[in-house]
Amino acid sequence: MFHFSGFNMMFPEGRSFHATYKCFSVSMLPGNERSDVEKGGKIIMPPSALDSLTRLNVEYPMLFKLTNGKKSRSSHAGVLEFVADEGKCYLPYWMMDNLLLEEGDILNIESVSLPVATFSKFQPHSTDFLDITNPKAVLENALRNFACLTKGDVIAIKYNKKVYELCVLETKPGNAVSIIECDMNVEFEAPVGYKDHSETQASGSGQQGAAGTAGGEASGGANAILEEVVETFKGSGVRLDGKKKKESQMETPVLKKVLPRGVPDYDFQFGLIRFDPQHSPHQ
Repeated sequence: MFHFSGFNMMFPEGRSFHATYKCFSVSMLPGNERSDVEKGGKIIMPPSALDSLTRLNVEYPMLFKLTNGKKSRSSHAGVLEFVADEGKCYLPYWMMDNLLLEEGDILNIESVSLPVATFSKFQPHSTDFLDITNPKAVLENALRNFACLTKGDVIAIKYNKKVYELCVLETKPGNAVSIIECDMNVEFEAPVGYKDHSETQASGSGQQGAAGTAGGEASGGANAILEEVVETFKGSGVRLDGKKKKESQMETPVLKKVLPRGVPDYDFQFGLIRFDPQHSPHQ
């Protein structure tokens, strides 16, 4: 058994690594702000850990199980760098939140070998996630900064200066998987708070009776077309030379255009994309 800054670092039989550190969020890391750590699922460990891992000849990629013994919470992570002060490690804030850790709490870290992921399922914590044009591509790009996933974790990804939280509902072939260089199928569950149109109609059917008569043009579903009147010019014109307008120019009629406006598809199912052949560019 070796001792570093009052914390025990133990090397059981075999090639496993086990250490105990004081953990802190990345915002407490000395030096410049490290936003790259917050974007992913990797931690920063001290140089002594790299020396021990090298001597133990652990498997690559280096993956670790993180355990908060006081709260009986655990997760998994990769390692980004070995630049932390001895006896300390630094975690993304979302990971600290998952493990119910406070600044300076004790964290147990041990090396593990995880199966390669084949499937994962996520549930966004907000319907704002639906505003992203291609959420699957955004998620896949964000997961490049992760080394592994753990069922039950709530991960955080950043896109267009906004942070989105997603719960890891399911992972295969195990409850914790490695996602480095893997071919993984990704699925989405409907976001928390999401209601499709059928549920909305059922809950508000009593209030929609009068509105149904006034909006009868929209009863055709996705194929119906509403008309929207747009006035092209509402202001008053002024001559550039400063002279008063002639009488023939005083009352210029306002031009109005009638634009078609689509009606949303109330039968839309989250996660399913349909292409309308009537609007195909090849026709």
